[in-house]
Amino acid sequence: MKTVFDKPMSDEWTSRALAHAIYSGADFGECTTTAGRVVMGDADSWYQEWNETADRVSAIAEASEAKGHKVSAREAYLRASNYYRTSYPFFYGAPVDPRLVEAFDKETAAFQRAAALFDPPVEPVEIPYEGTTLPGYFYRVDDSNERRPTLIATNGYDSTIQEMHFAHAVAAVRRGYNCLTFDGPGQGRALIEQNLHMRPDWENVVAPVVDYALSRPEVDPERVALIGWSFGGYLAPRAASGEPRLAACIADPGQWDMLQALKGMVAQFGVSQDIVDRFPDVDPKALQPVFDAVEKSPQLTWTFKQRGLWVHGVDSMMDYLRLTPQYSLSDRVDGLRCPTLVTWAESDPIAGFAEKLYEALTCPKTLVRFTNDEGAGDHCEMNARTLFHQRTFDWLDETLEVSRKG
Repeated sequence: MKTVFDKPMSDEWTSRALAHAIYSGADFGECTTTAGRVVMGDADSWYQEWNETADRVSAIAEASEAKGHKVSAREAYLRASNYYRTSYPFFYGAPVDPRLVEAFDKETAAFQRAAALFDPPVEPVEIPYEGTTLPGYFYRVDDSNERRPTLIATNGYDSTIQEMHFAHAVAAVRRGYNCLTFDGPGQGRALIEQNLHMRPDWENVVAPVVDYALSRPEVDPERVALIGWSFGGYLAPRAASGEPRLAACIADPGQWDMLQALKGMVAQFGVSQDIVDRFPDVDPKALQPVFDAVEKSPQLTWTFKQRGLWVHGVDSMMDYLRLTPQYSLSDRVDGLRCPTLVTWAESDPIAGFAEKLYEALTCPKTLVRFTNDEGAGDHCEMNARTLFHQRTFDWLDETLEVSRKG
């Protein structure tokens, strides 16, 4: 969906902010007028305009809260949080820009003020993890302490636990699920403020998260599911392959081996088949066409040199390419035992291996397709999340009910 920009990344980030309007995370006019003030190609202008809107909406929230208008305050805080998050993606990279940290802190603070105004309140939690903690939010359906099915949501490369409120939590709670969102290494606060970098063995990240979930009296231990979106479409099934306490897994979209995906990209830039076959164990000079293509493309520069190096904690493109073999599902897929749903969206650029994952699964499995014609063919079905939630939660309802009876 084009909003106001011809530049793809600017349009994508504006659309992403707008997508959360269905769950009270944005207003169309606030987003389009903010984007319309941005000087094209100017990251400083982008940051300034989105922060100005976020500050203004946050002030509205504070005024409503002071007068006891709980719903108005909550919704304005949610929008402000989303706008603060939208302000800083162009500053991704190491060393961390202090403006990114400031906006992230404002995003978190606004969301936590909204969280306190839910009924029951959304609870900020700290999950013990390897001598430190991972941030999360625990959502309860009600105050009854009744044991309920619980959805754990894992992030991808560039989201935060605040954004996962809109992506997963609202839909889950509406359907009678508790929801536990968390940022793992390489994500959100764990990356921005704790300097924890991405790791391939996500089963060792999710295990303490499941430990925490099972410590809650509201959680039915027989009905804990895991969902991952974007790069979480790798992380979730990877975790499920080594975490037997999960009753179901959703990969949105399904992914496979990072190395195989990168080989396809390398081949597109005119590198010889011999180099592709040996990639990444090649002379860096042989990959110069790839490095040149990345330098010429703002999208590829952001994806690999800004986001990729930062998230993985490496210093060069070659270091990044050399770590990709560690991120594989081909050698782990047999470990997946729980029922697994794999999504495939028609125009999602990272969904190319969803069918391969689905075909390789030996557990109970379902493949759900989303198309451009129904408005859901984009990355993670961002412009049709209600349709995504309908299909995936209907599947989850049926799967966990069968699991509980059986």
